[in-house]
Amino acid sequence: MIIKEPGAKGFDCARGCNVDRTPNGTLDINYDQSCCKLATFNWLEGIPQDEYRNLYEVRFKNTRKIIFRNESGQVIKTGDIVVVEAQNGHDVGIVTLEGPLVVHQLRRHNIDPKTYEFRKIYRRAKILDIERWQEAIAREQAVMIRSRQLAARLGLNMKIGDVEFQGDGTKAIFYYIADARVDFRQLIKDFAAEFGIKVEMKQIGARQEAGLIGGLGVCGRALCCSGYMSEFQSITTAAARAQDLSLNPQKLAGQCSKLKCCINYEASVYVDANKRMATVHEPLEFEDGPAWLVKTDALRGLLWFSYDKDNLAKIWPLTSVQVREIQELNKKGIKPASLMDDGKNEGPEFVSAVGDDSISRFDEKKRHKGHRGGKHRHGRGGNGGGNNGSNGNAAQ
Repeated sequence: MIIKEPGAKGFDCARGCNVDRTPNGTLDINYDQSCCKLATFNWLEGIPQDEYRNLYEVRFKNTRKIIFRNESGQVIKTGDIVVVEAQNGHDVGIVTLEGPLVVHQLRRHNIDPKTYEFRKIYRRAKILDIERWQEAIAREQAVMIRSRQLAARLGLNMKIGDVEFQGDGTKAIFYYIADARVDFRQLIKDFAAEFGIKVEMKQIGARQEAGLIGGLGVCGRALCCSGYMSEFQSITTAAARAQDLSLNPQKLAGQCSKLKCCINYEASVYVDANKRMATVHEPLEFEDGPAWLVKTDALRGLLWFSYDKDNLAKIWPLTSVQVREIQELNKKGIKPASLMDDGKNEGPEFVSAVGDDSISRFDEKKRHKGHRGGKHRHGRGGNGGGNNGSNGNAAQ
């Protein structure tokens, strides 16, 4: 919804900017990185790089960011709203990065600055450009709802997740999700007739949709796909098995209903650690009975055995070297004396997030005033006769 009243304020999280209407009626828009998807901290700010000094990263809605070349002759800095070249017409965006880190972003996306044809930055946005830009933004929510209705009327198996208007209001990008190929030729005609704009359909995946919408993960931080990830790798349950994670779909799935991206973060470490672990398919034979493998700790290189495979109360740790030695003895028909010889019986190490303390520790304890107790004991001492003085001193 566009801000019209003087003094009114708003925040556009999709574009990472504060929108204010000044008392004289003009729009004041300031870049705010606190809620900016795929934000990049410029830790090389102020360091000149003459070779690529005219390259700037311009951010549009959500995670769409493009590198432009400044050929306007104007001095442009981070946070400026600029009018840039588009495929049809012009677009409006916010400069989010300048300096040497722009070259790092180009390398990240495998772009050669010597051969790549950069689009141009025309100028810093004027008041009329900003007003038209905000009017186009105000249409996005209503257009998205109506576009979903038109797609449902045609019976298309697709979901329109977001709509992004171009800065001049003449074109819109419709982001959609579909499991199979969709013939939306008639849908584009309906959109053009209904909204009076040029239409671009862009298919995205479930993880990309989560990055566009944003949100908080179970860790309490912003979603990785909206925070910094621009490329998505395939994730399988094999990575979860390597880390001994519970194969519970509700715990392993993220907000996109796919496996969480963070499952892959430590998977390679666990795979390497599991290669060094002893392979146990059968229980270890001891003189006092077989010992079953009940738990492994790949990072510490320990395997935990118990004489009762359904009981974790009494378990004993062995290293991979010790397990291999015992397996070699078992192959020769030799049984070690007992798993309990070393006396290192340990119970399960896992505890709750707050430890084993009682939750009642948060309750405030009632405090009895000391002088009341003293008077009470002194009175009883008075009834006792000759020990009044000693009781009274003890109470004090």
